[in-house]
Amino acid sequence: MKWASYFITGALVSLLCSAAPSGPGKEGSGPWTVSHYENVLGTSMELKVSALSPAQARVAESAVLQEIGRMSNILSGYDAGSEFSRWFRTSGEAVHVSPELFDVLNLFDQWRIRSGGALDASAEVIGRLWKQSAAEQRMPTDAELAAAVNLVHQPHWSLDAKAQTATHLNRAPLMLNSFVKSYIIRHAADAGLACAGVSGIVVNIGGDLVVAGPQKETVLVGDPRFDAENDLPLDRLSIGNRAVATSGNYRRGERIHGHWYSHIVDPRSGQPADDILSATVVASSATDAGALATAFNVMKPSESEKLAASMPGVDYLIITRSGQRYASKGWAALELREPMSAARTTGGKAGFELLINLEINLQKEAVTKRPYVAVWIEDENHAPVRTVCLWHGSNRYVPELKSWYLKYRELYTTDKEFGSTVTSATRSAGKYSVKWDGKDDKGNEVKPGKYTVKIEISREHGTYQLMRQEIDWDQTARQWTLPGNIELSAVSMETRKG
Repeated sequence: MKWASYFITGALVSLLCSAAPSGPGKEGSGPWTVSHYENVLGTSMELKVSALSPAQARVAESAVLQEIGRMSNILSGYDAGSEFSRWFRTSGEAVHVSPELFDVLNLFDQWRIRSGGALDASAEVIGRLWKQSAAEQRMPTDAELAAAVNLVHQPHWSLDAKAQTATHLNRAPLMLNSFVKSYIIRHAADAGLACAGVSGIVVNIGGDLVVAGPQKETVLVGDPRFDAENDLPLDRLSIGNRAVATSGNYRRGERIHGHWYSHIVDPRSGQPADDILSATVVASSATDAGALATAFNVMKPSESEKLAASMPGVDYLIITRSGQRYASKGWAALELREPMSAARTTGGKAGFELLINLEINLQKEAVTKRPYVAVWIEDENHAPVRTVCLWHGSNRYVPELKSWYLKYRELYTTDKEFGSTVTSATRSAGKYSVKWDGKDDKGNEVKPGKYTVKIEISREHGTYQLMRQEIDWDQTARQWTLPGNIELSAVSMETRKG
């Protein structure tokens, strides 16, 4: 993973941030400065900074990116040059490791015990078996599963806290995925919050996030049954000074003979965790939130309830495959009760819909800023009908989406849901889907006829693209593919029954 120094040099970032008083007690605050990035830990990142000035927000943004890069260079299992990968290639040798790697290995030991074996870094053994079986379109044999589970249950390392060494004991594949993303997010948020003039920060990487500072953040909980970016959320929360993590099987997994198997596996049995669609956890500790969200996909709801009750300050929402909802007693206190605006009511499977798939061009393995994107519908008289999605940075840059802004600026001033943070299962970097459900901005069904889908892409002080596709909205299934451009490598659309 390539990590660039954004805006200012790393040395200057360290100087400006380390000299600043840290934490949310700093006086003053400003509006959110918002940035979106792709290829951050293999997924997408949303960063919000509240600072006294745009310059201070940029310093904090650089500090966050540099801390993520530093932590990735230690903990990544995908980078052959990371400290973890180098340590993994050793055998039987007591290796002095960084405080971060020692901490994570120690946390895995603790969570394996606390979760009754539901969390284990060597679950990668089982995951690889299912991937290989899917490639061969066959089910793993009982003997293969038994051998994998047996390997998982062996000790994989030993730690010496006094010497801060870790000894790698066997060759079982390991991946530090269960909660390391949340662990890194916490470190990154702390790095940004330590910078001068910064009073609040939100770091959201792939749906796991930390909200730090006095400001409350509206967090939408993605519905695992309806996977478009603008689908109605499962819930809306008000979060302050806490971490949120969501884990689920609806975005990643393997398909064997037409059946979908979760990428989350139970280390105790070797079987995919198929009974839980998603688990969202809110906790004071980001590591706790990330670990519990994964564990709750593996454990029975009754086991999850017992584990959560043993930990103060933990709330959760679990959705099962059968549609049952299990929530902690404190969950309701986090929920926002006011209704969403009519412009944000896409969701469910009632009626006909237009699915729009967007794939953003990425620089291979490089962390890059996401361009601003607006998708909206116009009627045959070019009058605006519905804003499908609006992705932008700070508010002052919204006018760079000039075609959308010309027609929709009044809506934007009243619809704050467009800027809400979303917690959901992790997606691949740069790949998004949005839907139009055939309603206008007031929630009314539109008449059959010809409409135009407009996709506007603007990069801050950079490229500009405006794409158009006329569609017939008449309850007939159709498909369209639009040619890519410098910003979008692929765009496809289809009308279908929801």
